[in-house]
Amino acid sequence: MSRTIIEGGHIATVDATGTEYDGGHVVIDDGVISAVGAGRASADERAGAEIVDATGCLVTPGLVNTHHHLYQWLTRGYAQDAILFDWLTSLYPLWSRIDAGLTGVGAAGAMAVLARSGCTTVGDHHYIFPQGSGDIVGAIVESATRVGVRLHATRGSMDLGASKGGLPPDFAVETTAAALAASQEAVERYHDASFDSMVRVAIAPCSPFSVTADLLREAAVLARSLDVRLHTHASETVEEDAYCAERFGMTPTDYLESLGWLGDDVWMAHCVHLDEPAIARYAATGTGVAHCPSSNGRLAAGIAPVRAMLDAGVPVGLGVDGAASNESGQLGIEVREAVLMNRLRTGADSFSVRDGLRIATMGGARVLGRQDEIGSLEVGKLADVAVWQVDRVEHAGILDPVAALGLGAMPPLKRLFVGGNVVVEDATLATTDEGAIAREVAAASRELAERL
Repeated sequence: MSRTIIEGGHIATVDATGTEYDGGHVVIDDGVISAVGAGRASADERAGAEIVDATGCLVTPGLVNTHHHLYQWLTRGYAQDAILFDWLTSLYPLWSRIDAGLTGVGAAGAMAVLARSGCTTVGDHHYIFPQGSGDIVGAIVESATRVGVRLHATRGSMDLGASKGGLPPDFAVETTAAALAASQEAVERYHDASFDSMVRVAIAPCSPFSVTADLLREAAVLARSLDVRLHTHASETVEEDAYCAERFGMTPTDYLESLGWLGDDVWMAHCVHLDEPAIARYAATGTGVAHCPSSNGRLAAGIAPVRAMLDAGVPVGLGVDGAASNESGQLGIEVREAVLMNRLRTGADSFSVRDGLRIATMGGARVLGRQDEIGSLEVGKLADVAVWQVDRVEHAGILDPVAALGLGAMPPLKRLFVGGNVVVEDATLATTDEGAIAREVAAASRELAERL
């Protein structure tokens, strides 16, 4: 048996009652948490174990990213002052030149930065598949293996081009039949439903303004026949609301529900403009939400009503969103952004640092349907653990370690474990060469720009 003990730090378990231990310990046996408690581990537990001294550290569950577009790591810094629809139309021509090779490089860069910011589970929404571009989903899976993080890949799609009233250009979309067939193939090839799975696959038509009703309806039927989850964008901007009202005579929520797209196997990205009836429908059906505060600010989409969603019982997780609309790509930063943004919307006492940590961990696990496996530090769960150094000059004197993460600068990681394996050590990737990834990303970004 392989045993690791993390002890001496402030343990924030994020269990149902928010249990914390100042100077506690976490015991990991063969990739699974076997003990959590106050003080040092017992002499019997310590015998033969690797001891990680977490003195001066905050120990939390690994963070869960519920929404990203990893390929966009290659297109950061474009359309810097645009709202969503203008930003998309300016970038579609560039994105339509990607292939599996470039996507794999971009995904490795994005996931390296996610891991270095405390993220152990990455949810990716990939929806552009140019003809002849190769096995893009496979390239993303390979990059997740290289970095060492868990991946919730989605096989996205677009089949509503501009000539039929959609937003993307015609050359960037697939046929409905091709999208459904490729989605099924991706699930059958890569989805692993096991308890300690490193790769799961969901089906994810892109958005109401880039996908036909037929694709949305049939994708929901297909996903449920394959027992996988569903994901799309919803209620991100006022322009999307206006599009749905004009084209369908409905709100985005009513439209998606009419096509079978509310349920406890569904999560939506953004949901900035949900009204009270929509929040009630999400809560009643168990539909999850990926909250992406920095991206929503970058694109001036607004501030999502997260407090109202949580109070209603909606599962809410945290997301970075595509790096082309959140150039930092760091999930740890989003904990602070969520706290600040939601206080702007509903008041200084409406959203605590522990609320921010919870949506970044257990909330994300619920959204991805993995609440029994990850998201909290509890016996029997997978050992996805972040050990944050909070005793250096940036945080020294902040007496509440959770506030150091939720209000201060993002702390460096002393360790990041995924299934008990060390992925980050002393703020540096332990699984692969960061410098090599950086050089690959720089070259791939130049190549993609030259293709346009």
